[in-house]
Amino acid sequence: MAIRMFQNTMMRVRYSSIPVVLAPHALALGGGCEICLHADKVIAAAETYTGLVEVGIGVIPGGGGTKEFVLRAADEMHPGEPETITLQNRFLTIATAKVATSAHEAFELGIYRKGQDEISVNIGRRISEAKKAVIQLHDDGYVMPVQRSDIKVLGRSALGAMHAGINGMWRGNYATDHDVTVAKKLAYVMCGGDLSEQTNVSEQYLLDLEREAFLSLTAEKKTLERIQSILKTGKPLRN
Repeated sequence: MAIRMFQNTMMRVRYSSIPVVLAPHALALGGGCEICLHADKVIAAAETYTGLVEVGIGVIPGGGGTKEFVLRAADEMHPGEPETITLQNRFLTIATAKVATSAHEAFELGIYRKGQDEISVNIGRRISEAKKAVIQLHDDGYVMPVQRSDIKVLGRSALGAMHAGINGMWRGNYATDHDVTVAKKLAYVMCGGDLSEQTNVSEQYLLDLEREAFLSLTAEKKTLERIQSILKTGKPLRN
């Protein structure tokens, strides 16, 4: 129920009848990053450290972050190039828990959107700039977006490639057994499940897959050990 409520909150940010502008600064990790992914616009402080780091505690982003990366990867696919490239890049960003060390780097990781989100160099003016952005969106005739049902997922064709990559990381001792378990769950969600061919799906379909994978991982003993380590020592555990 908690995860479903969190997902619904993120979707209300995206599909709000009024414009929603986020003004993050300092650390915006996990859920802080996910809410930025769903905002109409982000005015980020230049010193913003952001990323989807949930894999570090043995789960996948469960508040719409995984879904949003799949959606953006689908929108970035270009005719004539291998369709798995953009999805694999997004997959690696989550699977390796990459954190942008500045707002500029967040654009490179695809967390903030070029031409849409902005950077505020003066942290003291960030809120006023966000307020101006909200008013500007309203004055430009803001219309509530419509939920997407045209997200292209690649199914088994991409799932096989991702599993091969995961196995290579494991064979090279870059990933533990539990890292493999988490990564395979993530790959399953990002490919839209075990589909025999490429299909267009809805956001809710991906959210349901995401929630199911998140909850199944929270029952894993090694995930609980990782969560306990973060809570007690503040340090990630490699088990």
